[in-house]
Amino acid sequence: MEISTLIVITIAIAFAFDFMNGFHDAANAIATIVVTKVLTPRQAVFMAAIANFVGAFVFNVSVATTIGKGIVDPATITIYIIMAALLGATAWDIITWYFGIPTSSSHALIGGLIGSVLISSGLRVIHVYSILKIFLFIFVAPMLGFIGASFVTVLIFNLFRKSRPAAVNKLFSRLQLVSSFLYSLGHGTNDAQKTMGIITVLLFSTGFLTVFHVPLWVILSAHASIALGTYLGGWRIVKTMGTKITKLRPMEGFCAEGSGGLVLLLTALMGVPVSTTHVIAGSIMGVGYVENFKKVRWVTARKMVWAWILTIPFSAIISAAVYSIIHVVSTR
Repeated sequence: MEISTLIVITIAIAFAFDFMNGFHDAANAIATIVVTKVLTPRQAVFMAAIANFVGAFVFNVSVATTIGKGIVDPATITIYIIMAALLGATAWDIITWYFGIPTSSSHALIGGLIGSVLISSGLRVIHVYSILKIFLFIFVAPMLGFIGASFVTVLIFNLFRKSRPAAVNKLFSRLQLVSSFLYSLGHGTNDAQKTMGIITVLLFSTGFLTVFHVPLWVILSAHASIALGTYLGGWRIVKTMGTKITKLRPMEGFCAEGSGGLVLLLTALMGVPVSTTHVIAGSIMGVGYVENFKKVRWVTARKMVWAWILTIPFSAIISAAVYSIIHVVSTR
């Protein structure tokens, strides 16, 4: 098969992963606003999809650069490595979506890249420091969401403690539209850039780009793919995110989404590829903790944390297996 055909196929797989990322993570963006009944599911995903796409015109591509250059040596990347990484990450996304587990598509892609590179080139081409930093943020990102949401919730509770519940719900039903849009903007900005980085390193490693930079068509296509996936997103994970951690009202939803969105935008500006799933889950836990420690279903939270920890190694194993199969087939 010609190299140009392989590149087209791999780019198509990348956009399919991006679509699946939006599909898988739609629940993160809309769970709180749907559960609080501020918007219907279809209205919520439509708004989230728009916010995902708007991110293409608002922020830089620091996260894409980290994915493309900061995890492995770009000079060692081949089409088959990227293809295996994308297929392994997509497989993990489908598995976790099927079981309703809110895991990280971003970390699945990183794990997929690590697995396919390890089996093809070995540990020497992997930037271990960057991997450790990303793994550290598996715990830091939800903690930032937890702390931020806890602080905002305490502040809001004190400001509105003498207000009538009906008036508070009405006010925060409107404000939640803003916070949900902010969170979805952060989601699109952070997650679409993972696919941008993968496609850019593919184009760079095959000689189609002489300098590592993210082309405009890649930026627009990645955001369009994730926005479409969000709009058509599955509902299995909504229940876990919106009801199985703690119960939410519009005020709590606003606190969780607002703090989560700010964390995502901050890390995007820093170029740190964090998980949107981890951030919003930590934010929801922070809200529940402030209201009543016992309201948080810590058993569910513990299961989610284990799934987060296992995402990188499991997606790496799947991608390594996929690479082995592709390598055998391509050398015949």
